Amino acid sequence: MSSDLWSFSLTLYARPGVEQACLQLQSAGVNVCLLLCGAWLGQRGVACSEPRLQQLRSVAGPWDADVVQPLRALRTQWKSTAAQDAELRTLREQVKALELEAERHLLLRLAGSAQGWPQDETTDLSAWLEGVAAGATHLDRDALHQLRVAVSGT
Repeated sequence: MSSDLWSFSLTLYARPGVEQACLQLQSAGVNVCLLLCGAWLGQRGVACSEPRLQQLRSVAGPWDADVVQPLRALRTQWKSTAAQDAELRTLREQVKALELEAERHLLLRLAGSAQGWPQDETTDLSAWLEGVAAGATHLDRDALHQLRVAVSGT
């Protein structure tokens, strides 16, 4: 897998079952960009700690709330109407592309925040995945396991 977070995320997301697992976790309140970052850090052997989790949450939270979520809400709001309106469908696709670009920028911010954290300290994948998913409602353990297996298979 690639060493940069964006490429890692694209490769991981394309693996069988990962997209569905991420969507299930997202519906439970897990920030998928934070989850992908945790998977990336775990795969690289970066030790998980509460201060590191808090640092990543402080980066992800405002950007997600102010940028990603409003774009996602608009895209979702337009879904049914866009099925019958070609112009709105085109606009919705543009909003979808902008949402993806906003997520890419969030991943860049997260990677920048973790820059300098020592690698190859430990295999801490489970701790990262559990840590970033903490606090989610109705956490789907099978979805977390699916991600763990996908990352471990790299």
